[in-house]
Amino acid sequence: MRTRYAPSPTGEPHVGNIRTALFAWLYARHTGGVFILRVEDTDLARIAPGALEAIQESLRWLGLDWDEGPEVGGPHAPYIQSERTRLGVYQEYSQRLLDSGWAYQCYCPPERLDEVRREQQRQKLPPMYDRHCRDPRQREAMGQQHPGAGPVVRFAVPQEGHTAFTDLVRDEITVANATLDDFVLLKSDGFPTYHLSNVVDDRLMEITHVIRGDEWLPSTPRHILLYRALGWDAHMPAFVHLPLILGPDRAKLSKRHGATSVTDYQRLGYLPEALVNFLALLGWSLDDKTELMTREDLVQHFSLERIGKTAAVFNKDKLDWMNGVYIRGLGQEELAERLLPFLERRPELVEGRPKAEPARQGEGGLPDTIARPIDRGYLHAIVPLIQERLKLLSEAPGLVDFFFQQELTYEDKALNALKSPEATRALEAALARLELQSDFSHEALEALLRPMAEELGLKTGVFFGLLRAAVTGRTVSPPLFETMAVLGRTRCLARVKRALGLVR
Repeated sequence: MRTRYAPSPTGEPHVGNIRTALFAWLYARHTGGVFILRVEDTDLARIAPGALEAIQESLRWLGLDWDEGPEVGGPHAPYIQSERTRLGVYQEYSQRLLDSGWAYQCYCPPERLDEVRREQQRQKLPPMYDRHCRDPRQREAMGQQHPGAGPVVRFAVPQEGHTAFTDLVRDEITVANATLDDFVLLKSDGFPTYHLSNVVDDRLMEITHVIRGDEWLPSTPRHILLYRALGWDAHMPAFVHLPLILGPDRAKLSKRHGATSVTDYQRLGYLPEALVNFLALLGWSLDDKTELMTREDLVQHFSLERIGKTAAVFNKDKLDWMNGVYIRGLGQEELAERLLPFLERRPELVEGRPKAEPARQGEGGLPDTIARPIDRGYLHAIVPLIQERLKLLSEAPGLVDFFFQQELTYEDKALNALKSPEATRALEAALARLELQSDFSHEALEALLRPMAEELGLKTGVFFGLLRAAVTGRTVSPPLFETMAVLGRTRCLARVKRALGLVR
């Protein structure tokens, strides 16, 4: 089996397009076939700088490797359509259709085409070319009226009969030829339209299954006619049109629903394995209960028969839940490595800090100051304290920033807690005990500090809340004693002293 993903590099890769790439990749991997990346960049006006690189990076990030295509080559190179155009590939097949009578040149200027459309709108007719230049005499006259205009090449759609094909999702589909206009094959600049380049490349690259979005279903009768006109009936691929992806309001997924590009989700801190799992279930399912599936599971079980007909709803809450599950499933060292880019892009966490000092005796082997860039050993100690709370990697800086601050900043709620009547007495007592404590493991800290609440006549939650505000600058943080153990003796003592300075 040979499948392909054929994006147009007009912007950042939309999750709907990448879902198409994923399904094509899964089918190729499931069947032991070939997955091809082909770039359809013949609409030069819409090409966006950097878009191709973004598409390739998104595929790599998701683990969707291609067997043929840009960077890896293959027997059907080049895989970029603008390069194929310059080699004359599409012009050759356009000329073949002209010679066989399946196509004709059209000299109609844009002004005439606009007038035809306006008239059709007035008569409430479907907009389509009126086949003016299909008549040789009209074509010759139009060419004489516009001698400097390069003609386009149009396909001569049969005006009678029907075109039928089988879609592996939608089953049998039949379209009356009279409803199809004589679509453009080759533009006046010599570049092909999607219809011609798509069909020619699918045939020359021996594509067996065309897997694409539902929005291309109306174009398929045109492609069927092209295959037949070029004498490729025996090489017709199977067509698989995937259901649309909708937002929660049942409208087509767009930017007004939030992030729509894979690049956005990567920046937001979603794991590639979670996004692959989520996208695979937008229009496909293994059964009515299985939701968590690894990439290997998906390859093993993927089948075209289980692709649904109805549109899939993009449920961000479900994606967030799924991402949290995958984060909790990571090893702590691996999670630390994945968090590093999100922490290092925050200047306040990596800039202006001195190099790490050697860890002092009794502080669990952790430094009191952080190396620049972020010290991995220190981060590995922090990760277990936040792993259960993370849904997105991008949440980590907001959860751990107090671990890295040389000059602790305090939230308003924490400052208010430190100004309470009992704060000074509680913190002075805690400081006196902590200054005598050499073992700063979380077990030793808890054994030391937990009994103090009763000694001070305070509720445990109140006493611990004051300590938390003093050492983290917050009223909510990871577990207090584990946090203090990671911060280390020197930093904890300095922070309690500073807090006392604020409230005395």
